[in-house]
Amino acid sequence: MTELKLLALDDEDLQIISAHMQDSVFKASDLEWHGKRGHFYLVVNRFVWEKAARASEGYERRKAALSFKRVQAVRTLGIDRRDGQAVYSLLAIRFSRKDEGPDGTIELTLAGGSAISLDVECIEAQLADTGGVWGTENRPKHDA
Repeated sequence: MTELKLLALDDEDLQIISAHMQDSVFKASDLEWHGKRGHFYLVVNRFVWEKAARASEGYERRKAALSFKRVQAVRTLGIDRRDGQAVYSLLAIRFSRKDEGPDGTIELTLAGGSAISLDVECIEAQLADTGGVWGTENRPKHDA
C-alpha cells in the first residue's frame, strides 16, 4: 500500500479514519477554517500505523490532509492560534449525534486535554496522504 485515501460518511467510517489518524502531530498554523464554504482542514504528520506491525527497521510518518465538509461552527480548547509553532498530538476523532438527524458534533481529542469541536450538518470527512514519507525510530506510546 502506498498512499492512503479514505472517505467517511457515517460514524463507522469516521472510526476508521480516527484509527489511522491516531498520534498524528500538527502545528496550530496547520489548521484552516473556511466558514462561508463550511470546510475545515488540518495538515498533519501521520504515524503510519498500518505498517507499524511489520516494521523491522523503524517506523514511518507521512504528510497527510484531513478535511471536513458541511461544518457550521468550530470551537477549540487549549489551542493557542497565536503560537503557530505549538505542536499538538491527535488522539481520537469521535462523533456525537445531536438528535435523530445526521447533524452533530465531531470532536478531535488532543493530548494534554486540548480539543477541536466541529458542529456539522452530517459526517463528510476525507483523509489523504499527500506525500513526504520519512522514517522514524519512535513508536508512539500511551499510558493505560
